[in-house]
Amino acid sequence: MGLNKTIINSYFSLYMKRKPEKTVSEKKKVPIKNTASSKGSSDASAQDHNKLSDDSKKKLERTRQSRTHGKSLHQNQKSSYHTEMRLNKFLAHAGVASRRKADEIIRSGKITVNGQVVTEMGYKVMPGDQVRYQGKLLSIEPKIYVLLNKPKDYITTVKDEKGRKTVMDLIKGIHEKIGYKKALRLYPVGRLDRNTTGVLLITNDGEMSQQLTHPSMEIKKIYHVFLNKKLSLADFQKIADGQVILEDGPAVVDEIAFPNVKDKSEVGLEIHTGKNRFVRRLFEALGYEVVKLDRVYFAGLTKKDLPRGKWRFLTEFEVRMLKALCNKQKRKLAGKYIIINYAVPLSSA
Repeated sequence: MGLNKTIINSYFSLYMKRKPEKTVSEKKKVPIKNTASSKGSSDASAQDHNKLSDDSKKKLERTRQSRTHGKSLHQNQKSSYHTEMRLNKFLAHAGVASRRKADEIIRSGKITVNGQVVTEMGYKVMPGDQVRYQGKLLSIEPKIYVLLNKPKDYITTVKDEKGRKTVMDLIKGIHEKIGYKKALRLYPVGRLDRNTTGVLLITNDGEMSQQLTHPSMEIKKIYHVFLNKKLSLADFQKIADGQVILEDGPAVVDEIAFPNVKDKSEVGLEIHTGKNRFVRRLFEALGYEVVKLDRVYFAGLTKKDLPRGKWRFLTEFEVRMLKALCNKQKRKLAGKYIIINYAVPLSSA
């Protein structure tokens, strides 16, 4: 496989051209325009808007609504549901357990719906039903999607047995931001090593998390790799052609590029595998040391304008994009199985 100039080069061409944000002292004061000038500008804008076609006006309005709604997505969420829902799914959304574990809880007779014990698999809860687990009234948590720019020295886990800092420490009190009274059961999607930085998705949407981390989904990730020395063109080509063999098989990458043509110790790498420490092991096998590793892209999400150690809610558009990506990959996977089924030789008559 040769050098492929698609996503990775497009991303890094923008990434490397981005100028550092100015400090407060460097920012210039913008003079305030007089009222007449502002009014003239407003009138001109109104005239320009009137010149737009109806389709352009509709697109512009949809864009404005999308941006506005994206900012207040989690502020307006309700912890309720509006259609019937399988009981095990309700328990999972309420944060009791995973769906598989929820089935065991239902069979044990610990769940009541409107005062009646329910042990039936596939039982459906209707809006307004009161569901209790061991006497405690349950309610569905609002779905939360958080993008974190992970810094170094934080463990990607909910709780660390050794008492080390975790990524969850960086989003403490997030439930208060959306007006939710109790803490939410949030989990990081996938893992980043302690010394790896960059894009990390955190959510309580178990179904999406499972889809984004399942190997069959082949979710794309881009890493900015900093090596202890320049990567030779021979080793560059070995990686591109999939000729590097690790203890768990060939190291297959989707794309490789030099994001900074003046510094060959910086490498851009696009992969879809979720193997443990894959990037570090890949370069170590060729005699290089990874000095710094930064994930700059995950499933269409980037850390643009998000400082290290900070987080933000995903916009409505980003959530829809992730769900569409999961559905697309599922259909693609289903199509593969259909092809395999049709490829089975027919028995001769």
